[in-house]
Amino acid sequence: MSFPAAVLGTGQTHHVAKRGDVSMAGMCREAIDRALTDSGLTMADIDAIVIGKAPDMFEGMMMPELYLADALGAPGKPLLRVHTAGSVGGSTACVAANMVQGGVHEKVLAITWEKQSESNAMWALSIPVPFTMPVGAGAGGYFAPHVRSYIRRSNAPLHVGAMVAAKDRRNGAKNPHAHLKQGDKTMEEVLASQMLWDPIRFDETCPSSDGACAVVVGGEESATAVEASGKKVGWIHATAMRTEPLAYAGRDQVNPQAGQDAAKALWEQAGITDPLAEIDAAEIYVPFSWFEPMWLENLGFAAQGDGWKLTDKGETEIGGTLPVNPSGGVLSSNPIGASGMIRFAEAAKQVMGRAGDYQVENARKAFGHAYGGGSQYFSMWVVGSERR
Repeated sequence: MSFPAAVLGTGQTHHVAKRGDVSMAGMCREAIDRALTDSGLTMADIDAIVIGKAPDMFEGMMMPELYLADALGAPGKPLLRVHTAGSVGGSTACVAANMVQGGVHEKVLAITWEKQSESNAMWALSIPVPFTMPVGAGAGGYFAPHVRSYIRRSNAPLHVGAMVAAKDRRNGAKNPHAHLKQGDKTMEEVLASQMLWDPIRFDETCPSSDGACAVVVGGEESATAVEASGKKVGWIHATAMRTEPLAYAGRDQVNPQAGQDAAKALWEQAGITDPLAEIDAAEIYVPFSWFEPMWLENLGFAAQGDGWKLTDKGETEIGGTLPVNPSGGVLSSNPIGASGMIRFAEAAKQVMGRAGDYQVENARKAFGHAYGGGSQYFSMWVVGSERR
């Protein structure tokens, strides 16, 4: 049996290149306090805490759940850490939702973060790991061949990646939390930027950010109380997570099976038969611009080979058929451990009517998405303004 669950409130820090003014603990507490305020609750109301972050070497802090327990308000409460590489923000939100849906807790606080300025993700990703195929190229070098393969398969014109980057930077300029605020960024400027990993250019990549995100998930009683106060909640219609190995014979890294399977399960659980028509806003994990059309196909919003056509026609702009990353997305802010939860939180903000200058008009159903590892880990949810 599954019980109703909803997002009661969200909180984020201002994402920047370096937060030298606060520790990890202080940064996390900023997001937590904002989420509690947004939900109208205090720490005393919280029954359990779920935390998540990317690999420990990304910032050189081993077992942060021990170091941070006090600052997160965990003493005396259940505390659980989630780790699924870059998708961890989404996975953490899913675990919090599942705790409430399973009737284990009534109000769960989920917190994710990254303080990339205290280490180096490129270095961390290049360290040999036992029994795993070495990468030695960081994320950009690893994913660039997949982008090239997508372009070859789909015959996508080379300006599509630049269109995505310019769109998301324009959107990010409307978001007070965004790291990069480049509202005047043009497609031509993106195409003129330095080539880093062919065909990925400098302006088509995400920044390295310090930041944190928190959400409060509550059960039916808590959600009804928030609605009675005149505020909307984000009812959680479905969650899904799927995983696949990094390398196996015949693996399709352009259109991973785990992503397809997670999306299929999600749409079925949410009662959605036509995602493109029924989802009003989508926050998709796009760390390199070409992943927008790639994931549109993987997730079932477009047929294989047609994802780039939605982007090229302007359908993923705010006001289009499917606004993708109205918040600016990962291309505008990337505190890796928190990036997935930011997608989930921003989807909730859309259906709660709390997205401010980048609010999608009449957003009733929104989609949040995260992926991690070598496109191995997928987590996603559908939230709605109505219970269903």
